[in-house]
Amino acid sequence: MNSEIERRRTFAIIAHPDAGKTSLTEKLLLFGGQIQVAGAVKSNKIKKTATSDWMDIEKQRGISVTTSVMEFDYNDYKINILDTPGHQDFAEDTYRTLTAVDSVIIVVDGAKGVESQTRKLMEVCRMRNTPVIIFVNKMDREGKDPFDLLDELEEELSISVRPLSWPIDQGARFKGVYNIYENNLNLFQPSKQIVTEKVEIDINTEELDKHIGTPLAEKLRADLELIEGVYPEFDKEGYLDGKIAPVFFGSALNNFGVQEMLNCFVEIAPCPRPTHAVERDINPDENKFSGFIFKITANIDPNHRSCIAFCKVCSGKFERNTPYFHVRHGKTMRFSSPTQFMAQRKTTVDEAWAGDIIGLPDNGTFKIGDTLTEGELLHFQGIPSFSPEMFKYIENADPMKQKQLAKGIDQLMDEGVAQLFVNQFNGRKIIGTVGQLQFEVIQYRLENEYNAKCRWEPLSLYKACWVESDDKEELEAFKKRKYQYMAKDREGRDVFLADSGYVLQMAQMDFKNIKFHFTSEF
Repeated sequence: MNSEIERRRTFAIIAHPDAGKTSLTEKLLLFGGQIQVAGAVKSNKIKKTATSDWMDIEKQRGISVTTSVMEFDYNDYKINILDTPGHQDFAEDTYRTLTAVDSVIIVVDGAKGVESQTRKLMEVCRMRNTPVIIFVNKMDREGKDPFDLLDELEEELSISVRPLSWPIDQGARFKGVYNIYENNLNLFQPSKQIVTEKVEIDINTEELDKHIGTPLAEKLRADLELIEGVYPEFDKEGYLDGKIAPVFFGSALNNFGVQEMLNCFVEIAPCPRPTHAVERDINPDENKFSGFIFKITANIDPNHRSCIAFCKVCSGKFERNTPYFHVRHGKTMRFSSPTQFMAQRKTTVDEAWAGDIIGLPDNGTFKIGDTLTEGELLHFQGIPSFSPEMFKYIENADPMKQKQLAKGIDQLMDEGVAQLFVNQFNGRKIIGTVGQLQFEVIQYRLENEYNAKCRWEPLSLYKACWVESDDKEELEAFKKRKYQYMAKDREGRDVFLADSGYVLQMAQMDFKNIKFHFTSEF
């Protein structure tokens, strides 16, 4: 395989919002030399937000509402991080992101353990056999016993685990981590501002007792003996097949245990893997370029109302100003300013290899799932939009800003933050989301990024599902009977807006020849 491709590592960080994912991302960027100060620095007057959270609403609320893409060099490796939103209302963005990565780091809170959002995301990783590393965070706070946590991880995430680092106590008594993977001990002083020096010690000597005291030294030796007896040797192939998850312990905010995980990660994590297309599997070391759009972001630079389409390079080498074939449009395009990102900061790149994520300027030509190639007709699957569960009518609150509102809705829907349906009965626009928070984000972004005001009107619906049938007569009869509840999506496809679970069930029973789809990919 091409050496450039071999040194690529593309992964997503996923977690429940409270697990401390932001601090971990900051520390990884710190080790990559991207930022001088890591962690959230707080005082009475100043609150520094995460480097990866670039939207105003993210800074105000302290949450991530969209996936951020960052890249940096570490040792001989080129690292691409996709920092996903942890909040369950933005799970769809995370699902799509998982289609563009080769591995995943799951962050778990040492006190709370595995939470529902993490469980759902793990199911997606299992479906795709994505290799997973688990980082148990916040060991500097009182939490669960590490062995109990390992049992919980195995049970809740349905995956075998193997600790590759081990904490020395926890809470206020937390002394550091023993690196099982490299067989040495790293003791740290807590520091949110700087990376502290390591102290390397042979744990079988009395020097360990001098540093952490005899009781803790004896407990560490006993714990390590128990780990070797209970858990099998770390199997890299098992990890790459998604069957075993290495576990690291630490405190991201205080810089404990992060570098141990990063050093191990770059060694064991997979380089770019084959990508499945409808026509065939695409290998990363093929000579010809191919890639797909997995995310679109509007207004990443507030001074320019531009959109960026994020493209995962699946094979070959992407070169600036080279003509590439847009499969859906059937036309050739050139890109004079492809970019790579460090959150909001971006730099123009001349080339990118399989595994890299590049940003392409988008003036409405791209949709999520679009494919770019050197001429071959390829279609990548697995980037669906899910059936929304919450619905509201969107109305213009300022008649003078109709154009701005229309443009804002168009661009935000292109991003995939929500879905737009037009009711066939009354012609009104309906926004469907998977969570309440998305409505607030849309309203905020329309006002602040597009200078347009909207208001929401309640709408009580159960689910939206796409309908199709080979029996045209039956489909027409269904649409006539359900005329009040029929809508079109942005592609012009028929969507049934069921107002209750019972109504949906009866429709499925009454119209046997109609297929009801709960994702947009069918």
